[in-house]
Amino acid sequence: MPLLEPDPDALRPAPDGRAPSTDRVPDRQAGGTPEPLRGELTAILGPEKVLTKVSDLVRYASDASPYRFVPQVVVVAEDIDDISAVLSYAHGRGREVVFRAAGTSLNGQAQGEDILVDVRKHWAGIEVVDGPEGAVRARIGPGTTVVRANATLARHGRVLGPDPASAIACTIGGVVANNASGMTAGTTRNSYRTVASLTCVLPSGTVVDTAHPDADDELAGAEPALCAGLLEIKREIEADPGLTARIRAKYEIKNTNGYRLDAFLDGATPVEILRGLMVGSEGTFGFISEVVFDTLPLDRCVSTALLFFPSLPAAAAAVARFNEAGALAVELMDGNTLRASVSVQGVPADWARLPKDTAALLVEFRAPDETQQAAYEAAAARVLGELSLVAPVASVTNEFTRDQKAIAGYWKARKAFVTAVGGSRPAGTTLITEDFAVPPSRLADACEALLELQTRHGFDAAVAGHAAHGNLHFLLAFDAGRPADVDRYAAFMDEFCRLTVERFDGSLKAEHATGRNIAPFLELEWGPKATELMWRTKRVIDPDGVLAPRVVLDRDPGAHLRGLKTIPKVELIADPCIECGFCEPTCPSEDLTTTPRQRIVLRREMMRQRPGSPVEDGLVEAYGYDAVDTCAGDSTCKLACPVGIDTGALMKDFRHARHSPREEKAAALAARNFKAVEASARLAVAAADKLGARLGGGRGDRLLTAVTRAARKAVRPDLVPEWLPEIPGAAPARLPHTARVGASAVYYPACVNRIFASPGEIPLAQAVVAVSARAGKPVWIPDDVAGTCCATIWHSKGYEAGNRVMANRIVEAAWGWTAGGALPLVVDASSCTLGIAHEVVPHLTADNRRLHQELTVVDSLVWAAEDLLPHLTVHRTIGTAVLHPTCSMRHLGDEPQLRAVAEACADEVVVPADAGCCAFAGDRGMLHKELTESATHREATEVTSRHFDAHLSANRLCEVGMQHATGREYGSVLQELERATRPTGPE
Repeated sequence: MPLLEPDPDALRPAPDGRAPSTDRVPDRQAGGTPEPLRGELTAILGPEKVLTKVSDLVRYASDASPYRFVPQVVVVAEDIDDISAVLSYAHGRGREVVFRAAGTSLNGQAQGEDILVDVRKHWAGIEVVDGPEGAVRARIGPGTTVVRANATLARHGRVLGPDPASAIACTIGGVVANNASGMTAGTTRNSYRTVASLTCVLPSGTVVDTAHPDADDELAGAEPALCAGLLEIKREIEADPGLTARIRAKYEIKNTNGYRLDAFLDGATPVEILRGLMVGSEGTFGFISEVVFDTLPLDRCVSTALLFFPSLPAAAAAVARFNEAGALAVELMDGNTLRASVSVQGVPADWARLPKDTAALLVEFRAPDETQQAAYEAAAARVLGELSLVAPVASVTNEFTRDQKAIAGYWKARKAFVTAVGGSRPAGTTLITEDFAVPPSRLADACEALLELQTRHGFDAAVAGHAAHGNLHFLLAFDAGRPADVDRYAAFMDEFCRLTVERFDGSLKAEHATGRNIAPFLELEWGPKATELMWRTKRVIDPDGVLAPRVVLDRDPGAHLRGLKTIPKVELIADPCIECGFCEPTCPSEDLTTTPRQRIVLRREMMRQRPGSPVEDGLVEAYGYDAVDTCAGDSTCKLACPVGIDTGALMKDFRHARHSPREEKAAALAARNFKAVEASARLAVAAADKLGARLGGGRGDRLLTAVTRAARKAVRPDLVPEWLPEIPGAAPARLPHTARVGASAVYYPACVNRIFASPGEIPLAQAVVAVSARAGKPVWIPDDVAGTCCATIWHSKGYEAGNRVMANRIVEAAWGWTAGGALPLVVDASSCTLGIAHEVVPHLTADNRRLHQELTVVDSLVWAAEDLLPHLTVHRTIGTAVLHPTCSMRHLGDEPQLRAVAEACADEVVVPADAGCCAFAGDRGMLHKELTESATHREATEVTSRHFDAHLSANRLCEVGMQHATGREYGSVLQELERATRPTGPE
């Protein structure tokens, strides 16, 4: 037992006022996966691929939908052999299987009650290949996010057709399985129209590559009944002209409700039919292991406007005109949506004063060149001249722009629909996001009917959507734990579905796929004959009903009310979470332990439990390592979260809760005496470096690793760092001499750069001083920087008293150094810039907050890019450089400056498509090196796939983390700038 083992009960929710929820995980599941299921799957796949703890089952039980189903076991499949083994096992035991990738589906498609298979972690990858007649295709793994795929395609001037709003998180497998579309895909650029081929594993285990020239012969040999069944359904549909016409008509507007019956009309052979059916099948026909897309041109010339109208009908009436003018996207927002959006950062505050009847269209044209762009703008101008637009508040311009920053702001406002309504819903309520489509000519009527229906049933009335395609979205929030609320929701859904089908002949699902919410209403839209054909298709392909039962087909009229999840109140910072999963791809621990969404999901399950239940005990026991210890605390989840939740801050609070009074006192003492601590740390690093040199690098590293590992076991793994071979030696004891007189800025070398040496010909501090002087912008290093710190060390570990001591000390010192803010404070580590500029503020005294407001804190990257580069001459460049933008740079918005400095020094600059937080996080990479190794795996693979002349960043310990991940030496881009601009002769 470690000397300072934390008390797990510090993470247990307070019992006061807590009553068990009706949908809590029952005590019988406290042991996790039952036998023989646990043992049999472990024997087949190996223990590392089978997750069985109750905490594992709970964290996989929620997705972005309003439903929650707890699986019996979670399998992390690594390859097709694993998929086949699971399907074979399920057939032999009469079990059910559901596939889950990103978990961003909005109707419970990624949830199951038996075997849940994770097909995200090991299934990423993209390859750009040549298609027929000069076409460009992309071969993509199902676990690849849309954003990641498009980042690779952009280098080739291409893009995918589907562009769902969840592109940052949703994966290709889910996009194809749901036939997701988005703002611009409509009915012509969606997966059904742009998937050239796919490889799938059928429920029987048969693997089908639809592009293989012998695919039909092989399928006929392996699955004769399936082939015969598909051809029989095809003949039956084609023999019924009325049904054929109805099917064609249903897909003239966006429609993802039910199976793609037009696949029987579009495909001539069983394999061709199967390719079409797999799109939109929601995991009920098989597992899609690979997809080949026909890509589309990436038109980089963009013109966009946010146009305001006096009424919803007026806005809707203008949609067709912009469609005719060639607009790629026409997005609608009603007045309630616009006014609610002011809660989102960057949305103009005066929108709160917009008249209730106001509506807006976000219109975008995209062109391959400026000539076509100008033609589009001319056509748009003619449309604008015929419209009666309004400007009821000062921020409204009603003009088209090419400015990328302004365009990004417009789209942020449009996407704020979910943010504003979902984030502001009452705490403890469940959020449902629905979509439907009507003929575009009926758009205005549908909007008004929907708003009236929502209001009449007591829901917040707001509507937004892809107006160009008659596709509307709305949100509902209610308490799933209150029967009256569930009844109100049920009544609304009944009336909504009848309204959509009977009045507008619309699609009950336009782009979110059927899912559990609309399955009971499938026959209402399609009629009995077409619906029965869908049931027959399911029986032909999956005769034993192994895959995802009740996700698309369910004859229970109340099926959409089963499994609705309660949302217990947890910590205030996490209550707005809508469990969408947007945060997950940014999380360093995504592939190791838990994600931000899962950390919140686990807390909510603790709150559902009766105090002291066996399930709560199991969750609390696992939470310390899985959630708290392995959180990098980088808060990039906040940047990705549509409601701005900082789960990293929550985990820091939990770290504080686990500290004993003795630990807190020790941390505060270290802060008060940091000058001595700093000197001791530098001496310790120097001693370790000398020991390693004396014994030889390998022997010395092994000895230091053994010693630190023993100390970690004796004291506590989360307190004692483990020695890593990449840890640099000690920085010079003395900083460069500088003068205060004539200085353009105060230069603050961060404590990490005062302790650890930097690679390169000259130390980092010397490089910054030299290059600043060279640009005619000399800097001054105060004599008393030793013993000061940005406070991030204490902040990230949750030591409140120490954090307050150091936060106030650095602000008081900086105010004095800069003569009350007269000079900027230049900081040479991005995490320390973030700490001093922003993170210290909540911990300052009232007086020091006023001092802080007078400071100008500048990251050294910004200083170099904006103040130095214009005055420097580059004398030499290197060929290639790869960059690691840190998470702090993302928070500060400094990535463009990093690139600008690097591009001055190198002929080619590459930012890996998979670049993300390295999770070294100060010393967390030494406390839990497995976190950094997992977080950097994909980026490291890309970095080591080719040669680079330099590996650059701007945060010393992040550089150490990337060196540990890649085996390549990383240094500061500022050192490279000094070398590039160093005169050939004496300065």
